[in-house]
Amino acid sequence: AEEMAEACRAAAAEARLAFGDDRIYLEKRLDAPRHIEAQLLGDGKGGVLHLGERECSLQRRHQKVIEESPATGLAPEVRARLLEAACALFSKLEYRGAGTAEFLLDGAGNFYFLEINARLQVEHPVTEMVTGLDLVQLQLRIAAGERLPLAQADVRLRGHAAEARLYAEDPARDFLPQSGRVRSWLPPAGAGVRVDAGIAAGCDVPPEYDPLLAKIICHGADRTEALGRLSGALADLKATGVRTNQDFLSAVLAHPAFRAGGIATDFIARHPEVLAPPFPAALLPHAKLAAALALHLETAVRPRPDRDEAEMDDGPDPWDAPGRWLPGGMA
Repeated sequence: AEEMAEACRAAAAEARLAFGDDRIYLEKRLDAPRHIEAQLLGDGKGGVLHLGERECSLQRRHQKVIEESPATGLAPEVRARLLEAACALFSKLEYRGAGTAEFLLDGAGNFYFLEINARLQVEHPVTEMVTGLDLVQLQLRIAAGERLPLAQADVRLRGHAAEARLYAEDPARDFLPQSGRVRSWLPPAGAGVRVDAGIAAGCDVPPEYDPLLAKIICHGADRTEALGRLSGALADLKATGVRTNQDFLSAVLAHPAFRAGGIATDFIARHPEVLAPPFPAALLPHAKLAAALALHLETAVRPRPDRDEAEMDDGPDPWDAPGRWLPGGMA
């Protein structure tokens, strides 16, 4: 606190030099807040309804990684006040379409407005899973001029849903984005499992765009079942050729603090062990065999059918086994 006055003077001087305007504003500091958001629909005439809230506190670099609905451990009165405030805001704006009101929540149950996302978000499937509603269809119907096709009393939340974002990135290197070619892609399936993916085997993951590859969404009767299904789905998922955050996601879901609902925006900083989970000892012999086979296939001479035996005597053709280099190292 004793440094505040000098910090304000320094910030004002920097702003004056850079922009010719030395006005500054202060924002309330929140230590380890939760990120809670409300999904809403508006008809553009003041009519608004909410579709419950989402827990989006598990983040890296202020970007969401795992989302849930409903938010775990949220006091009923806090939930009611937050959703009421969100609806009042959208009604006052005469908001039209689907949108999200985002808030930060402190440990005392106070929430603070963060922003409005005037679109469907990456995590909207968890709301679809617990409401049974198609948000894309609803948004299109509103855009076509229709009134809201349901009332607030018609919105029923069933069970719990959780979503994990599969990124092409390296969690152990500060989530450095990765690029390369997807060699295999086998998404999980099963009861309560949904996969929204933008990749397929053989496609390239370029470095120019967001590294999001797919979303794995699971629904269950309660949070325990939903998280159990999500953990199982991640274990069944097969994606090779480009490094992903798959093991990191599994480590987070298995962490006792996460399972207990102890989630805040600083979860990863408080539990850095999830960044580089240990390789399962039982799989180590298989990994060694796979690595040896990969090295053999990469360096072995593979004769081309158009070459006769005389040409074969000249030794291995370097074009038979070219190496392949990626920005993150040799594949």
